[in-house]
Amino acid sequence: MAVPRGLAAVVAALVLSTCFSLTVADSSAGAVPAARSPGALHRQLTSDLRRAGGASSALVVDETTGQTLFSVASRAPRLPASVEKLYTTTAALLELGPSATFTTNVLGVGALAPGGVWKGTIYLRGGGDPTFGDAHFDALSYHAGATVQQLVAALKRTGVRRIDGSIVGDGSYFDSRRGTPATGYHPSLEVEGQLDALAYDAGFQSSAYASLQPNPTLWAAQAFATVLKSAGVRLPSRPRISTGVTPGSAQLLASVSSPPLSTILELTNSPSDNFFAETLLKDLGARLGHDGTTATGAAVVRATIAERLGLHPTFNDGSGLSRADRTTAADIVTLLEHMQSDPTFTNSLAIAGVRGTMQHEMVATRAARDCRGKTGTLSNVANLVGYCTAANGNRLVFAFLMNSLTSSDFGHAQEDLMGEALAAYDAGPGHFAPTRTTPTATTTTPTRTTPTHTTPTTTVTTPPVGSGGTSPP
Repeated sequence: MAVPRGLAAVVAALVLSTCFSLTVADSSAGAVPAARSPGALHRQLTSDLRRAGGASSALVVDETTGQTLFSVASRAPRLPASVEKLYTTTAALLELGPSATFTTNVLGVGALAPGGVWKGTIYLRGGGDPTFGDAHFDALSYHAGATVQQLVAALKRTGVRRIDGSIVGDGSYFDSRRGTPATGYHPSLEVEGQLDALAYDAGFQSSAYASLQPNPTLWAAQAFATVLKSAGVRLPSRPRISTGVTPGSAQLLASVSSPPLSTILELTNSPSDNFFAETLLKDLGARLGHDGTTATGAAVVRATIAERLGLHPTFNDGSGLSRADRTTAADIVTLLEHMQSDPTFTNSLAIAGVRGTMQHEMVATRAARDCRGKTGTLSNVANLVGYCTAANGNRLVFAFLMNSLTSSDFGHAQEDLMGEALAAYDAGPGHFAPTRTTPTATTTTPTRTTPTHTTPTTTVTTPPVGSGGTSPP
């Protein structure tokens, strides 16, 4: 993850499970006219699906007419990969609402003495905000997050000018497992951060996104102390900084809230951010279940999806990294149909040729801007689901799930062509005949860019007060 993450800068160099860049290359392929009947579209999609190989499923429904245009093994269980995030974000939206926020609090046990001296212990308690961190990191990554500088400014407004006591970081809102089932619950760059209720800068040591903090809760508390000092709040010469649990008697002194859930969903789905999805899962477990664990969050999502949508996918994480996850093309289309009138959901998706993991897909085709959705990629998986506005003005809802592939890159190239075919579909009046470039298995196929993940360091010197907890790029 060598460049900024998030909604404002979702580019192909992000280390995301579904981040890629495809270029069309096969000069021998000929122009294919737009399908002017369901039968013609069916033949086009069948050809593209077969060319990808593997175990594939597909379903395309014309929402305007109610007609099923294409269906292949639509009820066969497949690995969703990052399409899994649609279940997590849909459950969060349905249960919490678009304006929900996650709060990081400063609490104290003690009293404010004359001169603005806080005599006692200060607690920094995390509330599961995936955006919390340094202003510099936020500027590079989100342009929308909650920053420690905002929190310190709020604390100063209460009159605190000096702290005569210790500082304690509290991440107990979540459990202590920093990874997911796919990583054995251990920290991993595959998760694109560390799952801590007090995660600071997503658990990275710097904005280079190259290594993870050895103790994210402690790191956040130390960074908080650094910013306090730089903001003019005096601390002991050698402040006592540790981790612990905030006592019930502590009084709230200051807080900072995340951007609304609507923004968090954009930061999750469009760039396909694993850290955001997995943090949301634990948030759901903490807020609606009995604890902030991956298992409890997954149970909440399963219950919500079953109750609200009547669907029963199999999954044990929030991002789709797990190979125990299963869903069907029919289930995904049902979800998309249910959520299509919710602008918070549809606005969170990647857009062909414009943003997110589809920014470099279907560029300069009829599908650019007219198709939006969610991609999913594992080593032998290529998935694409979403909505396309066809040339005849109809809205098409689709799910293409390709598993057991020899090349996920080639699978995604075929899905791009299938998306172009949907956007070019013109079964009614009018004329539109775009050019489709068809890669073959023997040609040089486009490359999905996935930077190599490095093993996170486990022995790192935590930042002393004054170092800031993050380093400039």
